[in-house]
Amino acid sequence: MTTFDKREKAFEAKFAQSESLRFKASARRNKLLGLWAADLMGLVGADADAYAKEVIKSDFEEVGDDDVFRKVRADLEAKNVDRSEQQIRKQMDELLSVAKAQLMGEEEE
Repeated sequence: MTTFDKREKAFEAKFAQSESLRFKASARRNKLLGLWAADLMGLVGADADAYAKEVIKSDFEEVGDDDVFRKVRADLEAKNVDRSEQQIRKQMDELLSVAKAQLMGEEEE
C-alpha cells in the first residue's frame, strides 16, 4: 500500500467517524429537545419519552433541522405554549452543544 493509499484510507476513516458523531449528536439533541418540549407541554414519564422519540423520528423527513423545528413548534402551538421561532432555534443550538459534550464525555470513559 502506498503512502497515498494510506492517507486516503485515514481520511475516509476520519470522515466516517465525523459523520457518525454528527448523526449521534443530532439524534441526541433531538431527544433532549423533545424532552424539553414535553416538559413545556406538561408531559411526564413515559409520555415525555414517547414524545421525544417522535421528535427524533421527525428528523428523517428531510435533510436539515427544519423538519424537527416545525414539529416542535406546531406541537407547542397546539398546546398553547408560547415560544418564538428564535427561542426554539436557540434551544436547539444549545442542546446540540450539550449533546456533543455528552458524546465526547462518553468517548473519554
